[in-house]
Formats: sequence, structure tokens, C-alpha cells
Amino acid sequence: MFEVIKRAFVGISMAGVITFAVLTVMKVNMVEATVSELWMHMFGSLIIGVYFGFASFLFDNDSWSPLKQTSVHFLLSICVFYPLALFVGWVPPEPLPVVLSFVVFCATYVLFWIGARFNLKKLEQSMNDSIRK
Repeated sequence: MFEVIKRAFVGISMAGVITFAVLTVMKVNMVEATVSELWMHMFGSLIIGVYFGFASFLFDNDSWSPLKQTSVHFLLSICVFYPLALFVGWVPPEPLPVVLSFVVFCATYVLFWIGARFNLKKLEQSMNDSIRK
């Protein structure tokens, strides 16, 4: 139970940091927004943060292959992100923006996957080197 709460709060914390960065950019560029708009976007960020905090549990399942873990995580991420993005207004409910956002979503996911894979390979090499010594 502690781990569930911890991961939820890590997700909420990341959402808060990202929201603060976006608000900072808005302030620097003198962009005005209503409290209602800010509340809705913050709500969406918190939901996404909690989701990704919980979704990390998928990668703790050692009985699944990395391909299955990644595939399930990707599909769940789409199922959570798109309804929320359409509801909050991050993606306009029109074909072109949905397709373009899907391409950007996939590209971002692939970049994160490549970064994680690179990091795990580096860790694997470091562990193998320490065993050989």
C-alpha cells in the first residue's frame, strides 16, 4: 500500500513541476488564462501524473516480457491520455489534430523508450563489469 501511495505522489509531484514550468512560460510570455482554464489543465496534469505513477507497476511484473510490458503500457497510456486530452482541451476533437497528436505521442513514447533502453543497457554493462572484477 505504501508503494502505491508513493508512486501516486511521485506522479502528482511531476505533474506539479511540469505545470509550474508551463505557468512560468505563460507568465514570461504574458499569456492570460482564467482560473477555470488553469484548474482544468492542472486537473488533467494530476490525472496523467497519477496514471504514470501507477503504470510503472507494469514494469515490476517479472513474469511478463519487456515487449508485453511496453505494449500494455503504451495501449493503456493511449486509453488514458486521449479521452482526458479531448475532455480537457489539449487536443481539439477534429481528425487532423487527433492524428498529429497521435504521431507526436508515439514519437515521444519512442524517445522515452530509447532513453530507458540506453540507460538499462548502460546499467547492465556496469553490473557485468563489476561481476568480472
